[in-house]
Amino acid sequence: MTGKLRDTTDATFQADVLESSEPVLVDFWAPWCGPCRVVHPILEEIDDEREDLNILSLNVDENQQTAARYEVLSIPTLILFKNGEIAKKVIGAMPKRRLEAELEPALA
Repeated sequence: MTGKLRDTTDATFQADVLESSEPVLVDFWAPWCGPCRVVHPILEEIDDEREDLNILSLNVDENQQTAARYEVLSIPTLILFKNGEIAKKVIGAMPKRRLEAELEPALA
């Protein structure tokens, strides 16, 4: 159990996310965001449990270009990318079961 999400940035987003052969869930967050801190451990848990999904975090304060590109207006926003395309967008913190239920159809 690692319990630490890897970071992606404006500079590495293309390679980390858009060119990934696996689905990638990107957690758009910021250090000052309370709900982001609630959702973070849930994402770390899911990341540890699933082999078929990469979960990366992107600090919107430090990487405004990517956040703007995907119209991230409120955080946390989770965007699931498959083959470089947006497969699912989830806005706001939610319990693990609900989050998994939101993501499952797009991952199936």
